[in-house]
Parts: sequence; C-alpha cells; structure tokens
Amino acid sequence: MGQDIKLKASDGFELGAYRADPAGAPKGAIVVIQEIFGVNHHIRSVCDRLAKEGYVAVAPSIFDRITPNFQSGYSPDEVAEARKFVANPDFAAMLRDSQAAIDAVRSVGPVGIIGFCLGGSIAYAAATKLTGLSAAIGYYGGAVIRFADDKPTVPTQLHFGEKDAGIPLGDVETIKSKRPEVEVFIYPGAQHGFHCDERASYDKASADIAWPRSMEFFGKHLKR
Repeated sequence: MGQDIKLKASDGFELGAYRADPAGAPKGAIVVIQEIFGVNHHIRSVCDRLAKEGYVAVAPSIFDRITPNFQSGYSPDEVAEARKFVANPDFAAMLRDSQAAIDAVRSVGPVGIIGFCLGGSIAYAAATKLTGLSAAIGYYGGAVIRFADDKPTVPTQLHFGEKDAGIPLGDVETIKSKRPEVEVFIYPGAQHGFHCDERASYDKASADIAWPRSMEFFGKHLKR
C-alpha cells in the first residue's frame, strides 16, 4: 500500500519518508511521527492503517540527519541503541522535518499529526509551533511536559499509560492543569508503548479504546 518517498525541509535538508495512500478519494492527510525506533515496520503499519481509514499518511524519517534510514526493533540492545538518538534531541530540526511532511500533503485536504513516544512529544510541539495543521494527537510523549506552557493552536488530544515508568502521573496532571483545552486520557494499567503491538508493553484493551478515540477525533476535526 505504501512507498518510500523523499521530503525537503526548509533548510534544504532532504530526508526519507514512508507514504501510504487510501484506495479512494482521501478524507485528508495525517503525518505520523515515529518512536525512537525510526520509521520501522510498526510505524509503516500505522500509516497503512490510516490509509485504510481513508487518509493519506506520511511518516518522515526524523533521524535521517543523524543516521539515514535508521530502523530498529525492540530488543533490549536495540532499545539501548535507539535511546542514543534522544540523549540530546534537536527538537527544532525534528520540527522542521515534520513541517516538510505537512507541506507535502497539504494539497490533499486538512492535515492532522499523530505521534508515539518521542513522536508524541513532537506532535504536541507541532500543534503549538507548526503551520498547516487542523488537529494533533500524541501518545505517551515524555517531553510534552517541557512544552506544556505553549498553547496548541489546533485541537489536541493526548494519551498516557497509568503505569508508564518514564512519564510520572504528576507530569500528566501538570499538563492537564496547564492545558485544560487539551483532551487528556489516562489508560489504567497501561505501560509506555501500550499502542504498539510489536512491543512487550502492548496493552490490547487500552489500544482498542485509544485508536477509535483517535479516529473519532480526526474525523471531527479533519473536515474540508
């Protein structure tokens, strides 16, 4: 269903991306921002799933500035290697690359953004800083707390696991108090990465609630 494409950021940097298109006329477009594991099998499958929902989906390879076409699995060694990419994250560069993806699909119709893990934080930051979006969704973004003083300019929804070892519930409560206009959902018993069915922390019960909730949100806000 999908294909590898190239995007060009505002500073001239060329990065890779994965794009999936629906079978019929698209309802709009959704930019998918990766976890720390690159535009891997799971992120591509998310794009394919969005295409089946009727959206053009594009996932920019936001680590291409460091290691082109980086993709990883979820073994302990792979997780340790992937974490090196976010020891000192260049959010400005990743947002430029996210903007390139938004710009590439603007002609399709209204554009949303969804991100997971690192991508969840970028999706939130994108909602506050980037142009051309109509809605944003972030799953378990650990750095959202850093950006919580910034108000999104588009409707925004956030998803967190109650048992996420890397995101204290106190942070989630702070986000909720600072940003009452943002929809925030906490999933009982769910850990970090609960939406990814390729990770040991996958929580089907929570994912089966979060995904339809996300699709309803996009359906409401990505209207022509």
